[in-house]
Amino acid sequence: MTNMTPLMILALFLSTGCTTILQNEVGVRRTFGRLEKETLKPGLHMLNPFTTSIEKLSTYTRNLKISTSLPSREGLTVQATISILYRVNPKRIHVVLRRAEKNYESNLILSIFRSASADVCARYPAKDMHSGRRSKIEHAIQKRMTEVLSKRGFIVEAVLLKNISLPPRLANSIEQRLSAEQDAMRMRYILEREKQEAQRKKIEAMGERDAQKIRSQGITEKLLRMRYIEAFERLAKSSNSKVIITSGSKSPVLTLPATNKKKHHQEREQHPSDGK
Repeated sequence: MTNMTPLMILALFLSTGCTTILQNEVGVRRTFGRLEKETLKPGLHMLNPFTTSIEKLSTYTRNLKISTSLPSREGLTVQATISILYRVNPKRIHVVLRRAEKNYESNLILSIFRSASADVCARYPAKDMHSGRRSKIEHAIQKRMTEVLSKRGFIVEAVLLKNISLPPRLANSIEQRLSAEQDAMRMRYILEREKQEAQRKKIEAMGERDAQKIRSQGITEKLLRMRYIEAFERLAKSSNSKVIITSGSKSPVLTLPATNKKKHHQEREQHPSDGK
């Protein structure tokens, strides 16, 4: 029993004379009530439990969610759900431990947000909180909070406005305006499509007209040649002697020989009555 006493005392001392700092944590020794300058990183650290303690803070990103009312430039009240993403700056843990209260989230972070959001949102119309300009408002609030909280050892990563609830009359007005804009865009699309279709038909008609003109010219020339050939065939079957003169595109010329002309004159003298 006597031999076990020193071991028990040593085990008790070791169990109370060391502490572990986890990942996403930083620590600082406090000796006789004063903070030391050294920042302790994750791992096992020894300490004198009678004179020293280790203050630890988490450095992971916290998500502070709140529901609040935001003022607008018109004096309206907009309901919104807010997410504030922030964390402790490991390099400024001494500042946090010296100046921040234990419940710094509600006493410091939230108070700074309410002041910054009221100042920023009052410069924008209510409809901007429900439009693409919302990101600009979020960034402005984050910037105002960072100006104050960075000096106190906190990093504000983002401020997100969600579940924006506009006053009913304003919400209806915005909905009607968006509906009118969509109708106008739809009409412009229809008119542009009809214009393109009319242009297509016009080009198609011009092409068809030109093609028809070319076909008509080709058919006329071929038809004339066929008529010439048919006329030649009929003349060839005739018993009278004929001379046909043709060249190129000119029409053929039909002439009678002199002998035929003389014979034809004699026949008319023998039968004068035929000439009556």
